[in-house]
Amino acid sequence: MSRALHDRVARLGPVLVISPHFDDAIFSCGNLLAAHHGSHTATVFGGAPDTPMSTDWDAQAGFANSTEAIAVRRQEDAQAHAQVSATVHHLDFCDSQYEQTPAVDALERALYRLVARHSAEAVFVPLGLFHSDHVLVHEAALLMLPKLPKWLWVAYEDALYRRGRGAVQSRLVALAERGIVATPVSPVCAADGRQKRRAVACYASQLRAFGPGGVEDVYQPERFWLLEQGDSDHATTG
Repeated sequence: MSRALHDRVARLGPVLVISPHFDDAIFSCGNLLAAHHGSHTATVFGGAPDTPMSTDWDAQAGFANSTEAIAVRRQEDAQAHAQVSATVHHLDFCDSQYEQTPAVDALERALYRLVARHSAEAVFVPLGLFHSDHVLVHEAALLMLPKLPKWLWVAYEDALYRRGRGAVQSRLVALAERGIVATPVSPVCAADGRQKRRAVACYASQLRAFGPGGVEDVYQPERFWLLEQGDSDHATTG
């Protein structure tokens, strides 16, 4: 990675984080958001199905149905982002548990419109590990990458799922096979983690569902990968 690009990452102002679910941006990028005041998150699967549904996960989180779950989880998400001086926007796509998964091209179009009108210099997207919703958002991001080259595209390691054996390695191999260079980068992140811990605590329903010790990985260092087209001039070392 060139020195100029390294310096650009180090000097980032407010950023835009694309979050599959309500908690993913905070779980994976909470310290990043805390260090870049005025940042924004777009929670992709923030919608409720038209007809209320009951799922095992929502029941474990303490909800009677999807309508109740989405209403409370939107509040939790907003409260969590307030802890790191960030603003969250909820898209109306439905979580895969509600069996209304959008096509990748429909998701890409919605995210393209959102990113194109945003003033942030960098877009942070999931590396796309394990969960089908995370993979879908990752795929949509890769479709946008060549269309919006003036933005920095940075993948974050999906908290909780990155612990899977070979999960990160497999994704990096898949990116290389598609001609995308992934280089580790270190944007400025809050060092003490106190704001992130307060933000994580706002997701009471999810902490209930994950159970004691179920989210310990979110307190480990956040890790990021700059994504570039393989033929980009910036892909050279220097």
